[in-house]
Amino acid sequence: MSDPYARNMFGTFNPYYAKQPVIGRLVVVLDGTYENRGMELIKPPSRALRQTEIHELIITNEDTQPGSKVNSIAYIGFFEVVQGGVIIVGDQVKIDGKRIGKIAGYDETHMLNHLNIVMNGNKISGKDFHLSVADEVVIG
Repeated sequence: MSDPYARNMFGTFNPYYAKQPVIGRLVVVLDGTYENRGMELIKPPSRALRQTEIHELIITNEDTQPGSKVNSIAYIGFFEVVQGGVIIVGDQVKIDGKRIGKIAGYDETHMLNHLNIVMNGNKISGKDFHLSVADEVVIG
């Protein structure tokens, strides 16, 4: 079977009617920015995240979307999923109640270890956002 997103089966139709937020907890706060990262965002606009998985949050100020290449980034941190669910492009990401960014896409460079979840927003590291280990992450 082929990927329905690659075949553009949905067009502009958004099949996501209602969903619960994904909730997690930061386990690592990162500090660092890069200008030539070369991440390749996959085409699908959604990913399912399971309880206990650990994934990385990265932010960019570039105009990105699924299928884009991303170079200018800042590292936010790693979080453990406490309440699983589905995240989609455009979902708001809040950490410790602060709006950090919106989901732009996903890079699978480090799979099966973890998924890079890329957000659009101000290119500021987790350290510069003044985040702490155990801060609550809410995506949705």
